[in-house]
Amino acid sequence: MTTTDRWADLRVRVVSAAVLIVLACVEIWLGGIFFRAAVAVLVAVMIWELAGLTDAPSAAIRLGLGGLAALCLWLAPGLGAWGWLLLLLPVAGFAVTLRRNAGLLAAYALALMVAGLGFMTLRGHGAGMFVWLVVLVVVSDSLGYFAGRSFGGPKFWPQISPKKTWAGTVAGWCGAGVVGLVFAAAGVVPMAYALLSPLIAFAGQMGDIAESWIKRRAGAKDSSNLIPGHGGVLDRFDALVGAMLALQLLGLMMDGTV
Repeated sequence: MTTTDRWADLRVRVVSAAVLIVLACVEIWLGGIFFRAAVAVLVAVMIWELAGLTDAPSAAIRLGLGGLAALCLWLAPGLGAWGWLLLLLPVAGFAVTLRRNAGLLAAYALALMVAGLGFMTLRGHGAGMFVWLVVLVVVSDSLGYFAGRSFGGPKFWPQISPKKTWAGTVAGWCGAGVVGLVFAAAGVVPMAYALLSPLIAFAGQMGDIAESWIKRRAGAKDSSNLIPGHGGVLDRFDALVGAMLALQLLGLMMDGTV
């Protein structure tokens, strides 16, 4: 691969990422129902994309699952424990309407729904922790991309994600550790979570790999083509989903909250 080929998609990736960052900053700043609506729509699109990674379900089924996911996520925060049960409705929809890989897709749909509720809950505690999580994932992903493209070397998991290298993976962990310490020094994040930043970043990387595995089983390169240079919404936010799930698990283990 020539140097030109290696960085051929960089410009369009940067432009798309810049637009996403601006939109994310606005929604995080607004918070409240605006952020809640944004998360509901974001997860709905990811559910819609996920439903396409199967035996070509009808457009009505895909839209129905996406709409159901958005409605359930919008209602869930005000329903306490019942809200968690509400998240199972779109998951059940995958199980009964899809054929090939139905169980796998339903499990991943559950992960998306749980992470979506986690985004809302985390933002409800203030913008700081949510910004830390987003910056952690972005820095880890970006350093992994540039280190992997620059240094190459042994692949991390070539059977599932052939582009990921150990150089990029380790660079991502290091970047996440620095992000955690910076936010802890600023008093935004408890030191315990800051020290666990590399672990959360690793969970994000595994979220990326999990989505790559699902796409590989479905014979798809991208979940969709909605974001130029990045593929689909699911392709761009899979790492954030993995990191959010890890943070929820750590929160449950450390202080009993999700």
